[in-house]
Amino acid sequence: MKEIYHRTLEALLTSTLVLGALSSAALAEETEKPSADVNIALYSKYVWRGFELSKDSLVIQPSVTASYMGFGFNLWGNLDTDQDLNLYGEEGGNWNETDMTLSYDNSLGIMSYSVGYIYYALQYADDSQEVYGSISLDTIMAPSLTIYRDIARYPGWYTALKVSHTFDLSETITVDLGGHISYLSIDDESYIADPDDPTSAYSDFHDGQVFVTVGIPVTEYITVVPELYYSFPLSSAASDIIKVVSSSGDDDNFVYGGISLNMAF
Repeated sequence: MKEIYHRTLEALLTSTLVLGALSSAALAEETEKPSADVNIALYSKYVWRGFELSKDSLVIQPSVTASYMGFGFNLWGNLDTDQDLNLYGEEGGNWNETDMTLSYDNSLGIMSYSVGYIYYALQYADDSQEVYGSISLDTIMAPSLTIYRDIARYPGWYTALKVSHTFDLSETITVDLGGHISYLSIDDESYIADPDDPTSAYSDFHDGQVFVTVGIPVTEYITVVPELYYSFPLSSAASDIIKVVSSSGDDDNFVYGGISLNMAF
């Protein structure tokens, strides 16, 4: 399975380079202005790849993105207003994660593609880094496939297949429905071992998620978005792993939501 992931990522990155070469002439002719996006989200829970990373506290997640000619830079953070003692060993409000993402996005016909690098700065764990490649189609359900590869502290592959659809609720308000399924393959059992075989690294269908969001424009540049999510395991092994890593220690599925404010410039 790991060899398959390796070949898949190589093919994904190779196709991205080819597509970038084919579209470079068109990009050179385009006149594109730099853009910026500021987002502030308030959620009832922080869930990442199926893992519950907060407990009974409001989390605030600001994000800033700048982009130009397909290149992007994003800075994202997580402020837990009341950290869980069992998970972090420290209570109270604390800024416990800052992520930096460098990316390149482009499209060719109905296909869009993206490659990028993510640096995870974590207060209560070792910092880590990932590279990723993604391909999506501008068709019904907008399917996308993204493959992440950790290249630092926690080597492994995370592959997510996502679908979504946008409905017009009115002339200005939209509703997005969607979800994803994933597969997680870890390289080293010392990081995450198979629950049924501690001598082997964990590799299985991992987490699924469904969501609904509503986009409500306030002005030309400001949108308010109520959001609701449901996260759940896709296998018995994933259920065991999620319970161990998550804050509660005995739950493997989570309903959470909140509201975000998006400002585009």
